[in-house]
Amino acid sequence: MQTGGTSGVGGTSGASGAAGSGGGADAGADADAGPSDDWATFQAILSGATNAEAGVAKLAASGGLPAEVPGGFLFVRIDDGKGPYTLAGDLNSWQPAAMKAEAGLFWSVVSVPSPDGSKYKFQDGKQSFDADPVARRFGYDTNGEYSLVRASANHLERWLDVGGTGIPPRTLRVRVPKASATHHLYVHDGQNLFDPEAMFGGWKLDQSAGPNTLLVGIDNAGAARIDEYTPVSDVISGQKVGGQGDLYAAYVKDVVRPLIESHYGKPTKVGVMGSSLGGLIAFYEAWRDPGAWDFAASLSGSFGWGSMKSNNETVIGLFQKAGKQPTKLYLDSGGGPGSGCVDSDADGVNDDSPDAADAYCETVQLRDALASKGYVFDQDLWHWWESGAPHNEAAWAARVFRPLGDFEKL
Repeated sequence: MQTGGTSGVGGTSGASGAAGSGGGADAGADADAGPSDDWATFQAILSGATNAEAGVAKLAASGGLPAEVPGGFLFVRIDDGKGPYTLAGDLNSWQPAAMKAEAGLFWSVVSVPSPDGSKYKFQDGKQSFDADPVARRFGYDTNGEYSLVRASANHLERWLDVGGTGIPPRTLRVRVPKASATHHLYVHDGQNLFDPEAMFGGWKLDQSAGPNTLLVGIDNAGAARIDEYTPVSDVISGQKVGGQGDLYAAYVKDVVRPLIESHYGKPTKVGVMGSSLGGLIAFYEAWRDPGAWDFAASLSGSFGWGSMKSNNETVIGLFQKAGKQPTKLYLDSGGGPGSGCVDSDADGVNDDSPDAADAYCETVQLRDALASKGYVFDQDLWHWWESGAPHNEAAWAARVFRPLGDFEKL
């Protein structure tokens, strides 16, 4: 059950869905790019007017690779010294076909009579099959990642090197539903959301989303993840870190969201979600830009950040001062109260005891603060406690259907 004034314990599996209709076939194609534009870019690579890396990046950012050009579809693979590369897939019954080597590329133009759902991979000089690293459309099966020529069914898409507002470029991974997307959910730590080879098996997020939900996974910045996902600094192992949350929040709202909406359309509802520090920054985004987001979700959020070894304001304090805001909020944790939630260092944040875990105490403290400000359980505030659940991707994958379901009912 969902909780009200007290916490409840529930199961860890389930699925959510939302009714809808319409078509979402190949929504990511760039309306401004066409066969002649992509062919001109390719010819510039061959002539030496554009180097291979820059030209391929331009092709990937337009309608996406493989590009539709006169005569069929253009497949390209940058020569990284591991070739020669061949092309294999549904288009040739998975019989590897030679590609031309020219201008730092291996390339082929192939007629594909039935491109929708057609899978392909490249084979390198050691005869290993790998997905196209810059393909727009892709998915996963028992053999790992595969690339798609075109797609109308549920599938994944990628946008490479998206940066701005002082935030370095990174990849966006988009789950595109077959039906028209009425809900867009922006999710942090994009590397961990869809890839079954991600830590602890990843979130398997595409398996939990309903038929009208478009998911935007925003890759984290690796070593800079802590800086970007925190609104203030704190001290870890004697080092001051964090505090770039405003830059990152602006990046999501003012760079990523306009890009997504320009290619996939504007939804009726839009939200943000994350886990751990990703949950912290999701709630900070909701607090920072009231009304910009219909929904924010945190799984095992690090809401005590700023108070661990510093005396900076926490997100708990921000929401306590702000009063009720329009964004609907979901928060959860695993772990448990252990021997009790006590503000042992008198910094205003209840600390998990040594026999507790997963930010349980901080999460409950924020839940109660929100309820005291007028948020109503099961209307604009949801809380879940998964007793004893650990702090990892497998635990979040097991219960992410809950916030997805609450979002999809809006």
